[in-house]
Amino acid sequence: MVENTQITKTISLEDYGINNAKVHYQLSPKKLHDKTIEMGQGQDTAFGALAVNTGEFTGRSPKDRFIVEDAITKDKVWWGNINIPFDAKKFDLLYNKVVAYLGGKEIFARDAYACADEEYRLNIRIINEYPWSNMFSYNMFLRPNEFELENFKEDWLVVNAPGFKANPKVDGTRQENFAILNFSKKIVLIGGTGYTGEIKKGIFSALNFILPVDKNTLPMHCSANVGEEGDTAIFFGLSGTGKTTLSADPDRRLIGDDEHGWTPENTIFNFEGGCYAKVINLSEENEPDIYNAIKPGAILENVVMDKAGNVDFADTSITQNTRVSYPIDHIHNIQEPSVGTNPKNIFFLTADAFGVLPPISKLTPGQAAYHFISGYTAKVAGTEEGVEEPLPSFSACFGAPFMPLHPTNYAEMLSKKMKEAHVNVWLVNTGWTGGPYGIGNRMKLKYTRAMISAALQGKLEKVNFDTHKIFGLQMPTECNNVPSEILNPKNTWKDQAAYDLKAGQLSSFFTENFKKFEAYANKEIMNGAPK
Repeated sequence: MVENTQITKTISLEDYGINNAKVHYQLSPKKLHDKTIEMGQGQDTAFGALAVNTGEFTGRSPKDRFIVEDAITKDKVWWGNINIPFDAKKFDLLYNKVVAYLGGKEIFARDAYACADEEYRLNIRIINEYPWSNMFSYNMFLRPNEFELENFKEDWLVVNAPGFKANPKVDGTRQENFAILNFSKKIVLIGGTGYTGEIKKGIFSALNFILPVDKNTLPMHCSANVGEEGDTAIFFGLSGTGKTTLSADPDRRLIGDDEHGWTPENTIFNFEGGCYAKVINLSEENEPDIYNAIKPGAILENVVMDKAGNVDFADTSITQNTRVSYPIDHIHNIQEPSVGTNPKNIFFLTADAFGVLPPISKLTPGQAAYHFISGYTAKVAGTEEGVEEPLPSFSACFGAPFMPLHPTNYAEMLSKKMKEAHVNVWLVNTGWTGGPYGIGNRMKLKYTRAMISAALQGKLEKVNFDTHKIFGLQMPTECNNVPSEILNPKNTWKDQAAYDLKAGQLSSFFTENFKKFEAYANKEIMNGAPK
């Protein structure tokens, strides 16, 4: 493990109300790794990476994410079951309880920042109860150098106390765990959950409000990479659609794998300093970049391994949401700094378990806005309790749980930027072909890679297209290294009448989901809907 320079500076947390704590400031990943083992909170793996179990929560808890309702947020936030209001006075009382709980403990503090473009930089101080949570913060945020740390002043504070449990009746939470954003006080307060993703998503949610409101910059839940010609590609997609996998392309430099901003100057910048990838069924053959990034300095979450530390990536007995976090420089081919220009192609990734959508299709601006607002993928049997057959899953802007504003705000910004930059937009189905889940097969990764490569190289501009009867999508009739028969999904079904029925069913799911957005959508967007 490469040691970063050990900081000798010490800090006090008393200004935050945390008294008599033993504060470890800016510890190196190696020291945090060792501290985690020493405290009995993690294990060494055969990779040399750290393995931890996040406890009861192995994923985010969207119903326990709140935003303090105050003068800043009251008239701007899209309130509802995604952005749940929290009382400002109750926040203050809960904050005081959390910092009192942390008092006298061994605490791990870190200064870091988000946004690789200096014009948009957000300084963050993170206070963690656990060493491995602080190591995650090292991995996932951008790392200041010693000179930058000398005069560091945070813009936002993250207080992370997994061991603290709220009293819902008194504290105003739904249950014992919570993640609360306070835009007036610029604090993310997290308690009752060890799931590290809440830390990064707290700051991501804050930026999703700050950037469009204050900076005229579009925040995006996407990955991005750049080619030799300087052309940037953007990949939107919900968890499990291949966002991280497909952006880690050996022939293109990775800008980032999850969260980016698109500025008025047409630059794309990474919010983060690392990657947080799913590792379910990970193999070196299919995903060599992610596999080889698992080494000293990386943290594996909720994986199952044997006594020798060998990880079984196929074992989902703890969770389907097994993860690894690592600094971005664990990937060999990266863009430095994590900023790109000249966006040329946008890919919307969906894992369609109904087997209806084409493996790749080109979208009009109206269709692009419609599918962006819809944010479709599908859940398959076994991913959640009670899911026995494919279910549609819609998450506006491919990241609704992190979007404080109304989805049409982001969609209008995206449409404007797409038109100004003359970007091609593609819908890519990484899900099922030849039938729905249980009958058909998952699209082969090598075919998806080949189709994306063809789009990036402009080769799909030179072929003929067919129009999908129901969704109106433009489907290429040929693509290098891809069997032509799979490009039109109907042709892959033995029973084509059954395909038409299933396509109609999926179309109705889209229509029903979009009803809540119709009043905000213009004619061009509505023309992008399935027929």
